Amino acid sequence: MTTRFDQNPILSTRDISPSHPGLEVNCVLNPGVFSFQGKTWLILRVAERPAQREGIISFPVLNEDGTFNILEFEKGHPGLDLSDARLVKYNNTTYLSTISHLRLMCSDDDIHFYEPDSPALTRLFGAGPLETFGIEDCRVSFIDGEYYLTYTQVSACGVGVGLMRTKDWQHIDRAGMILPPHNKDCALFEEKIDGKYYCLHRPSGVDLGGNFIWIAESENLTHWGDHRCILQTRPGMWDSARVGAGAAPIKTSEGWLEIYHGADANHRYCLGAVLLDLKKPWKVLARSSEPLLEPVAPYEQTGFFGNVVFTNGHLVNGDEITMYYGASDEVICGAKLSVKGILASLRVSA
Repeated sequence: MTTRFDQNPILSTRDISPSHPGLEVNCVLNPGVFSFQGKTWLILRVAERPAQREGIISFPVLNEDGTFNILEFEKGHPGLDLSDARLVKYNNTTYLSTISHLRLMCSDDDIHFYEPDSPALTRLFGAGPLETFGIEDCRVSFIDGEYYLTYTQVSACGVGVGLMRTKDWQHIDRAGMILPPHNKDCALFEEKIDGKYYCLHRPSGVDLGGNFIWIAESENLTHWGDHRCILQTRPGMWDSARVGAGAAPIKTSEGWLEIYHGADANHRYCLGAVLLDLKKPWKVLARSSEPLLEPVAPYEQTGFFGNVVFTNGHLVNGDEITMYYGASDEVICGAKLSVKGILASLRVSA
């Protein structure tokens, strides 16, 4: 049902040049995917920080004008917590250990990717007060002749969902934050259902609720309402701690097919699928009992943050899904899946 590319991993941090002098690329991860001008495109999340010095943790923070400052702390300071490689906690204030931007790369054969001279938009950076810790994990949906980019905006104010759109990848319109903190993993359906747009998203519960997948509807793709929780974590299973949407749901004769990620209490990320009703997409018809893809290859188990497979993007050609995914936050990989095969594997919901 799932066949990894023989060439995996197809990209690594070694293939990505730093965006600014003095920075180094620590992570490349979680690509969105789209077709444009006869090529396959990945929109990668690239995470950077300065080369680390002995005894010092240093990382960049963006200013609102797009410049950045480098913050430094001594690793032995009693107020410093570095227990999670992704975070720097200092005296009850949380920062990210790296800062991310979005990088576009293209391919003529779906396997070998390179950074082109055009279109003009090959690198997208955080801008404004809600993106001072960077922008992350972009999904791309093609709706009514336009590309819509939903991505994660990160700042000291929190983590929310931003929206950009473009028709030609020469000019881009930033629509701002469409779902406020704490929210991420937003995937847009690529057509209207009964006259309304729909999206999947993932608000996070703290004391009540949890990291569940929700659905919302909109008249204009920017203002969202009628939020419903549709997919929760399952105790004792591979998706027991958190779940979140992948790319745009795939329309099939049996329903909307969504490949999603799930993690357990040990932060082990796998991929599964859920089937939603065609006319009532808040209604779950069936769901994976076992993962479609789990981190078993060496490059999926060891890296900046190991035991992770995570997808934001795929291309569909008939029954064949070409899915791109990040592994262990350091490499990009590909896999082939069958729509029919996934549907046959799903367990009907009670």
